[in-house]
Amino acid sequence: MEILLIIIAVIFILIIILYNRLIQLKIRCNNALAGIDNQLKRRTDLIPNLVEVTKGYAKHEAETLVNIVNQRSHSLSEKAKQNEEISKNVKSLLALAESYPDLKADKIFANLQIELTGTEDKIAYARQFYNDSVQYFNTAIMVFPNNILAKILKFEEREYFKVSDEDKENVSIKL
Repeated sequence: MEILLIIIAVIFILIIILYNRLIQLKIRCNNALAGIDNQLKRRTDLIPNLVEVTKGYAKHEAETLVNIVNQRSHSLSEKAKQNEEISKNVKSLLALAESYPDLKADKIFANLQIELTGTEDKIAYARQFYNDSVQYFNTAIMVFPNNILAKILKFEEREYFKVSDEDKENVSIKL
């Protein structure tokens, strides 16, 4: 009888440990996704400042970015698509410095350009961290014995932050 109680207690403790690990990984995925949102918000806050500086030099490109700044998306695939569209336009705007020497020499533009480039790097890191977190979570819910508990508790695979094939092509900049 005592052995049966010990076995039940060990199984119960094991289930608690597995459940807590799955919850930790799920929370890590949510945190990583929030990190992407945070960096996208940072970029959204920076772009209007960059646009104001460049308005006198490149009115059309500035208006394009203002329109993009006003876009909001909710699903992960919409965020990925919006992220790639904004990245393309940011690259185009930053390339304007080559065509407008006065803009390139402007300290405000140069500082904003550095901030925006840093933000783009942080966004790339946040996307990678999210995808790594999703990989750990998805692996955890697929391996034995976690897969049994995950199936019972209806844990589902998380979606990776994906870039479409057309977004992987080089950006064409037309001035």
